[in-house]
Amino acid sequence: MEWWSVVLAVAGGVLLLWLAMLAALAWVSRGQSEKIRILDGLRLVPDVVRLTRRLAADSSIPRGVRIWLGLLLAYLLLPIDLVPDFIPVIGYLDDAIVVAVILRSVTRRAGAEALERHWPGTPQGLAALRAVAGLTSREVREPGQP
Repeated sequence: MEWWSVVLAVAGGVLLLWLAMLAALAWVSRGQSEKIRILDGLRLVPDVVRLTRRLAADSSIPRGVRIWLGLLLAYLLLPIDLVPDFIPVIGYLDDAIVVAVILRSVTRRAGAEALERHWPGTPQGLAALRAVAGLTSREVREPGQP
């Protein structure tokens, strides 16, 4: 396998993950009175990648959370998936679901303040991430709280 085909496959996978997250965002925001802007949705994947990198580098965040973030990055970079990517729609939807579940868990364990401190995008983008990950203000707890 040539190096350029690997780069092309990774770029295609990221693009399809991006589209799956946009579809999930549109589906989540359909019942809300304030719709999430498409620009915030387009910036979501690059902002999530930077957020993941920043959270993983923060030594104040528990080690277990940083390990999950490393596993998330490895999962997204490896060509092996829970559902193979050649299956239409659900092949890439599993990546979006894994990202949402892990970010939800990370936010619950690291705290909402850590998410807000490391978020590189706009406040509307953070609201979009919370909507996609299913985070509400009641579900987000500070570290150490039951």
